Amino acid sequence: MYLKWQTIAAFVAPAIPISALGLPLLVYLPPFYAEEMGLGLGLVGTIFMITRFWDVFTDPVLGIISDKVKTRLGRRRHWIILSVPILMLSVYQVFMPHSPVSGTYLLWWMVLLYVGYTLLSISHMSWAAELSPHYDERSRVQGWREFALFFGMLTVLLLPALVEQIGKASDALKVSAMGWFTIILLPITVAIAVRMVPEHPVPKQPQLGFRRAIKLLWHNQPLQRLLIADLLVGAAPGITGSLYLFFATHVLELAQWESLILLFYFVAGFLSIPGWMQLSYRLEKHRTLAVAMIYASITLALMLLLKPGVLWLSVLSIMLNGFSSGAGAFLLRSMMADVTDHDNLESGVQRTGLYYALLTMTNKISYALAVGFTYPILDWIGFDPSGTNTAQTIEALKYMFIFMPMPLMLLAAIIMWNFPLDSKRQRELRRLIDERDSSN
Repeated sequence: MYLKWQTIAAFVAPAIPISALGLPLLVYLPPFYAEEMGLGLGLVGTIFMITRFWDVFTDPVLGIISDKVKTRLGRRRHWIILSVPILMLSVYQVFMPHSPVSGTYLLWWMVLLYVGYTLLSISHMSWAAELSPHYDERSRVQGWREFALFFGMLTVLLLPALVEQIGKASDALKVSAMGWFTIILLPITVAIAVRMVPEHPVPKQPQLGFRRAIKLLWHNQPLQRLLIADLLVGAAPGITGSLYLFFATHVLELAQWESLILLFYFVAGFLSIPGWMQLSYRLEKHRTLAVAMIYASITLALMLLLKPGVLWLSVLSIMLNGFSSGAGAFLLRSMMADVTDHDNLESGVQRTGLYYALLTMTNKISYALAVGFTYPILDWIGFDPSGTNTAQTIEALKYMFIFMPMPLMLLAAIIMWNFPLDSKRQRELRRLIDERDSSN
């Protein structure tokens, strides 16, 4: 049975504030706290890496709990509701700080923010995987969820872009505008999803011992390949995202247009999602992901031709690269739903929350490493974000932005090209699972 478009629209609504929160955490908040709040590149890079690794620890714990704790709302919706007040409070503190701000202040509120963010994102992704058992329908659900994520990014990006064009404004005003957008929209979209979209009942499941649970994870080769690919696919935009504002300001020399240029990047990703969905129906998900990573590497290399101050060429180049950004996340999440079928057949237990916790864990590790390594390297090459830099330093920043992500994306393409869980294998898995559940 395929889902009605009204159901999908209601379900994906919380993805808008999810992405509206996630984008500033990567692109705007690190330079904001490093420069305007005066904490410095090294300290901010360390704090964001620490909080990401803390998030890595909480991911599997919350994933396991979400699989086991069931209420009258199901296994997912009550966690999504719980995340709302946690996020509203922590977003207010992180996005609207009052000077002077210490490293301890940033660390504490970032830790709490990531707890709420993990509750929301893991529960929502797990719920998405459980909405349909069909191979292509999962791509449809995750594709439209990604569409909503991009819509949230585009909308939140309009805020600083409008502030920049209306008049001279501080970074604090831009960041606070993005924070209020999330605070207002989050409870509204969560209420729509929880009210309009039911959860499917889960068949009675056997107890799975700890040692057997770990053994099944350890020997799950499709899971291992998918997590490695996710680590690589996440690290690549993590590097470019953490360097983007510096790249736009000092390499492209288009500081007054930086938010608008980034907006065009996400417009391209937003528009590309239906095309990547259609291609995945023809090539299968894993081959489509590999094609997207190869395309992303080629378009990133073309940025070597950019000249400072040429707005139209910078926008064109960024948009060409942005077309690839619509593919990676939703294809990996859709494939993870197929991997949970593989585990379900072997273990007899539906551990969707745990598996998506592992997926978000590798993604967060990749972003933590991206910020944690790129900012100290910027310090090492002598880059000063608010001062004067030599031509050699600017050239080094340009090469970091272009060449650091490329081998990661190409390696991900190689790993995923012959991924074993294609549509034929997934249909066989679902047949065996349905037969087992019917006999029980």
